[in-house]
Amino acid sequence: MRRPEGDAPHRPRLPSGWRRFALRLPILLFRAGLGPLFGGRFLLLHHIGRVTGADRHVVLEVVARDPAGGSWTVASGFGPTADWYRNLRSRPQTVVQIGNRHYAVDAQFLTPEEGAETMVQFAARHPRTALRLCAFMGLTVDGTTASFREAGRAIPFVRIHAAEQHLR
Repeated sequence: MRRPEGDAPHRPRLPSGWRRFALRLPILLFRAGLGPLFGGRFLLLHHIGRVTGADRHVVLEVVARDPAGGSWTVASGFGPTADWYRNLRSRPQTVVQIGNRHYAVDAQFLTPEEGAETMVQFAARHPRTALRLCAFMGLTVDGTTASFREAGRAIPFVRIHAAEQHLR
């Protein structure tokens, strides 16, 4: 991944109009009880607005999961200024829905080094999706492990851990 020195990575503009509607459509599918259609690849994150205190929802792609440990890792494609990311920073205890099951969770924000390793592992499992994610975020990768590791340092990752009572 190459950027001019001192340049921050390009962050995509927030969608509006029909693109925003299309990106929010999975929320309606989760609410209609059709969460199992996503097969565990996506989750519905419930979060509380840090300013308004209103209930908010966003569907996120799971980049890594540990079913035995009860954790899921997600990435912020819009960077650290995404509302859900900032809301979660403010209140890391929340609820996620995977399929039709709800889990009380705690959010852990990964360090750039942990993000780098997460991205390398994700790219090994889903190379085309990893390339698209990096391109979406304005990060240039050449398909090598080193370039994905560098990109992973620039992407904010969050590991979401299920509360102990939900692991049984």
